[in-house]
Parts: sequence; C-alpha cells; structure tokens
Amino acid sequence: MVNTVESLVDDWSGQLRPGQREIAQWRGGLLAVSAVPGAGKSHGMAVGAAIAIARQRLNQQQQLVVVTYSRSAAASIKVRIRHYLNQMGLPRTGFSVQTLHSLALKIAMGAPNWRGSAENLLSEYEQQRLCRRCVDQWARSHPDQMQHLIQGMDTQPPIHSEQLTRRHALISSILTSFTKTVVTSARSAFLTPAELRQLSHHPAIAADPYPFLEIAADLLELYQHQLYEREQIDYDEMILAAVQCLDANASYRQEWQQRVYAVFEDEAQDSTPLQSRLLRLLATDVMDDRIVNVVRVGDPNQAINSTFTAADPLFFNAFCDECAQQNAFYTMTQAGRCTPLVIKAANYLVEWANHTYAQTEPPFRPQDIQPVPPGDPQPDANPPAWGQGVELVYPKTIFETAHELAVRIARVFEAHPKATVAILVRQNKQGHFLADLLRSPADFGLNHNLPSLGITIFDVAGVERRSHVPEELFHILQFLYCPYSPDRVKNALTVLVERGVVPPQNLDRLAAQPEVFLYPGPLDPPATAEAVQAQHFCHGLLQARLQLSLFPLIAYCAQRLGYDAAELATTDRLIYYLSQSQEPQLWERLAPIWQGIVAENTFEPVDMEDLHSRYVRPAQVTILTMHKAKGLDWDAVFVPFLQAKNLPGDLWVPANARFLGEVDFIAVTRAQIRAHSHGQPIPNYQEAWRNAAAAKTAEEYRLLYVAITRAKRLLWLAAAQQAPFWPSFDWHHHYELQPQAPCPFLPALQQQLAKWLSPIRGDR
Repeated sequence: MVNTVESLVDDWSGQLRPGQREIAQWRGGLLAVSAVPGAGKSHGMAVGAAIAIARQRLNQQQQLVVVTYSRSAAASIKVRIRHYLNQMGLPRTGFSVQTLHSLALKIAMGAPNWRGSAENLLSEYEQQRLCRRCVDQWARSHPDQMQHLIQGMDTQPPIHSEQLTRRHALISSILTSFTKTVVTSARSAFLTPAELRQLSHHPAIAADPYPFLEIAADLLELYQHQLYEREQIDYDEMILAAVQCLDANASYRQEWQQRVYAVFEDEAQDSTPLQSRLLRLLATDVMDDRIVNVVRVGDPNQAINSTFTAADPLFFNAFCDECAQQNAFYTMTQAGRCTPLVIKAANYLVEWANHTYAQTEPPFRPQDIQPVPPGDPQPDANPPAWGQGVELVYPKTIFETAHELAVRIARVFEAHPKATVAILVRQNKQGHFLADLLRSPADFGLNHNLPSLGITIFDVAGVERRSHVPEELFHILQFLYCPYSPDRVKNALTVLVERGVVPPQNLDRLAAQPEVFLYPGPLDPPATAEAVQAQHFCHGLLQARLQLSLFPLIAYCAQRLGYDAAELATTDRLIYYLSQSQEPQLWERLAPIWQGIVAENTFEPVDMEDLHSRYVRPAQVTILTMHKAKGLDWDAVFVPFLQAKNLPGDLWVPANARFLGEVDFIAVTRAQIRAHSHGQPIPNYQEAWRNAAAAKTAEEYRLLYVAITRAKRLLWLAAAQQAPFWPSFDWHHHYELQPQAPCPFLPALQQQLAKWLSPIRGDR
C-alpha cells in the first residue's frame, strides 16, 4: 500500500503548485503556508490531509483533525478528503473535520467535572442581555465612577435632563458594548480579571481621563461570575474551557493527544492566541512535548475580521516567521482565478499601502500573486480580460454611479449572457440603495432597466434581513405594551430607524424620558423635527394597540415597518407559530415564548433557500458586502462608492458618546489589550486611539484587496464626486450630497493603469 500511496503522491505532486506541494510532502512538525487569493489552498490541504492519513495509517483511534471556521467550509473540505482517500483505495476514515467551536465544545464536554453543556450555550441575544445585567450591577455598586463618566469632559455638572440622557446611553449602549468587547478581547488574550486589573495600574495610563481598564476588569469579573452562577457558556468560554480542561488535567490532555496525530488549520489568519493555544495542545506529541504536528494555512492579506473580533493577522504572521526559522514556511503565490491586469492591481495595492503607511504596522504581508504557468490543470486559468480588465470611473453623483454601473452591466450581459456578476459594497445600506435604483430606475429618473433584460437583482442583505423579523417585531410589541420603559423605547426606535421609517437622531435623548418624548408638556423644551416625526409614528402604533387584538396588531406593525412580500409572509409564519401555543392569545402569556424564539435564533424565515448557492448565478446581479464576498468569485465585479470617507474612512465617536471626549474608549481599551497581547508597551488613550485608527485603515485596505481579487475577467471601480453621509441618507425623501474625495488608492492606481495599458493601446 505504501508504494501505491507514494506513486499517487508522485503523480499528484506533478499537478500541484508550490505551497500545495509542500503540504502534500509534509511528514510532521510545524508547517505554515501563506496562500494568495485563488491559489487553491483548500485543494492543497485536502490532498495533503489524505496523503498524511495514508502514510500514517490513521484510523478511528488516531486521527488527523482538520479545523475550519465555518460549517460550509468544513463540509466542502470533508468531501474533498474523502474523494482523495477513495482514489487511493482507502477507507474514508482516519480524520475529522470540525469547526473550531464544535471541537472545543466536544473537548470541554468530555472533561471530568465540567459544568457546562451545549443546551446552556448563550445566543447572541442572551449574551447581550447578560452584558446589560452586568452593567446594571456595576453601575449600582460604583456610583462615584458612574458619576465621573456622566460628567464626561464638562467642567460643570450637566443639567438634570442631560444627566439622564447620558446615564441611559452609558448603561443601555456604551458600557454594554464595552462589556462585550472586553469579554472577547481579554479572553482571546488569555487575560483573567485579576491580570486585567493589574494592567489597569500601568503607569502609562495613569493620566487617562477615565479608568476604563479597571472598569473592564470589574465587568469581566461580573460577567464570568454570572456565567458560573447560571451554569451557562458563550462561544469564547467554549474555547477557554477546552484549553483550561486540557491544561488542568494531564491524563485528559494525554487522552486527547493520543487521539490526535496532527491538526490542519484552514483560514489561520483569523485565529487568536487562545485558539492557537488549543490547537497546539492537541497536536503535541504525547511522548515528546517538543514535537508539535500543526499545519496552518491562511492569507494574512485577507484578514478582515479584526475590527469586530479578537482575530489579528499579526498572530499568523508571527507563526509564519517562527516556521521560517525552521525552514518550514512556504507560500502559495500562483493563482489562476484572475485575469493578469486584475492581479497587477491587487499586487499594486499591497505595494502602495505598505509604502504609504510605512510608519505604522504594514497592512499587508509582502507577497505577490503570480499567474499560473502554462499547462496548469486549472481550466481557463488567468482568463482573458473583458474590456480593459480593470476600469476606473468618477461619476458626478452616486445616482450617476448607479446609471453608469447599470449600463456597463447591460453591456457585459449583452456580450456574455451566461456571465456571473456581483456588486460589492462597504455597507448594507449602500446595497439597499443600489437594489432600489436598479429594480425601479424610472422612480429615480434613470434611463436603464436591467430587469427588463431578464436580469435578476439579488440583494443578499435584503433577503437575509427576513431572519430578523421576529426580533424586530418583538421589540415593537414590547414597547407598545410598556411604552414608558426607556430600554423598550430605545429598542423600538432603533428598529424604526434601521427600517428607515423615522430619521436617525439621538435615541438616548428620546428614550431617557419616554413620557416627555411621547407626550411633552408646555414647559418641556421644543422637540426637533426628527423627534416629532418619530413621536407621530409611535402615536400611530400606540393607537393601533388600543384598537387591535394581539395577532392583528402584529400584522399591522409589520405593514407599518414597510416589510416586503417575503417579510410579510415570514410575519404570517410567526403569527401561526405563536397561535399554536396552548397559552391564551395574550401578550403576557405569549411574550416569554416569543422571547425564546428570538433568543434561540432558530426561526426559519420564508423562502430562505441555501443563500450561498444563489450568490453566483448566471444572468443575475448579486449585491452583497465585501465581507460576505470572501471565498467567492465572479466573472465581473463592480465596486462603487469608493470615496475616502467610505474606504478607508475614519474612526469616529458615536453621537451618544461624545460627552466622554473625542475618542471612542471602546476602541481605545481594545487597542490597549491588543498591545499587551503582542508584548508591546501599553499605550495611553491618545496613542491607543491612533493605533486603533491605523489598524482600521489597514483592515479597510485588506477588505479592498479581497474585493479586487473576486474578479475573474472585469473589475470596475467607481468613486462618485458627490456622496451623502450614508448613516442618515434617505434617498426617497430629502437628502444632501456633499463633495467627497476618492479613496487615496484610486488616483495612484489610475496612474499605473495608464502605464500598463499604454503599450496595449499603442499596439492597437
């Protein structure tokens, strides 16, 4: 059998690219592979895994563990590994493919005396509520610190109504979000509350205006205590518990190490120190702890989750450097996805960004995408360009952007009826705007009509929004049955603003005194026009509450929120589900059942087919965010709205937190914890704010890199000369467009395009 395996390895090696080949030839120890977009890392990992299983004769007792970060990725690589094992005539065993969290839960649940269970796993909704309870408890036990925060940067105490507004903002929003950030960041950095408290006494931050690291230690301690008392776990604690179980119990650790021959990790650029610690523990040889069998494959240049998770490309980069010292670091730089000019544009972004931001952490790992050589087995590798391959336009307004985009898409489908096309946006609201204009151009005076050509407009965020119907309606009904609760007023107003039925405004100011907002007296200060509009909308809902029974009231609210046909159908399904309960059709009886639906997040909306299968279809324009585009590709990719304020944008302080100063202390605290986890000096709040801004800028350019490398044959980039402030933009009513500069990379790319294309034009 060994000879058969080796002969197949030789045959396969001739078809593998550099980087893929090294995975296939791996025989133990550490290995890091940095793979550019489209390099075929999943193929390389699957082949390497199958070969390792065959060589080591792995079975159910000793397995190769493949770790991914999504269920869809796990299913895909499992099918590939089974295929290659079948080709070698081997049983399709000796390996397991799991998401990191499912693996951690399995380890923790099998440990002696572990208190948790899968049934006690907190949903995101429940975690948010738990964070809020911790903040309430902290505020009651720390009145002086709370008053210090309410005072903010003012030299004089604010008036009573302003104090109420600030207090509500701190408890319901700022400190609740702060708690969630601290829980994730501190645990991923393996920091206990005591260590975090010790960090808060660092001399470098003694002059900071607020003791946020100390507050972070208090809140983390409260949060962990609440989890313990309730015998619950969250996703972060799942991994922490697995590590602690393996660390604390030598015999249990050895039991797992005997089961695991090696660990292959996909998408390693999104890993954290805590996750890496878990995988190393599993992959350590049970007889010799100096031997660690880990293969990690990722692309630090596609690390796009660090601004809202604890992931950081520096961790994978550090692992790559460690492996390089052992001659165990390789790159997959050959990729057949994109036409050569798109590859040039992506490579130039890496070079330009690292040079432009040389004074901070480089946004990218210096590695170029290379076209595949002639004879590569990938069909249609590095295909010829459509049009120029990379096209750059500067429409006058965002409406002209939509028009030019539609015209260019129509030309693509005219020439290539089976083309796959995507529009990638930075924010969901931009996607809703484009979907609206492309579906109903006549309503906006635009002279184009893609649907009339048989082209489907598929707004991914618009479809996925149906899953939020139960939660949105729950918040509205909670308000209607208790309109004088500040929290419920704010939750309802948040839904109304997000649905675009009332204008954006300072919701904490309205929610802090619900009776003043809903029924102001003659001595109350005059309300703003935006507040009056929100007040009238709420009055209409409250009037319906007096006239309708519960189920008709739910349907009425859905209509007032402007739900589309699918969302209304989802509402009907929700009403039917609630009607099946044995409880009377009263709010007090059905509210706990409804709250359970929201907490479990398992309610199935109407017409929610496998969305990923719908992302890439011929004769369809798929509109989705750049984040969701990772791992996908299309023949033609359109990236509009590339103004500097949109990408890279700036860190900004939410309106309800500006009384604390000109920096966002959630971002500041996270940057301080990040510095500690990297072994760097703890920065004061001003330096931490600059570091957070630099990290955001770097990630935004990595996001643009992901968007660019989704395009196979045509990349179309646009920056309108006039654009709105997107959070408050209402294109159906009054709005204001302002002159805006393009993303700084675009002028530089335009100059390079002129150089790259001039020889081609000369030949013509």
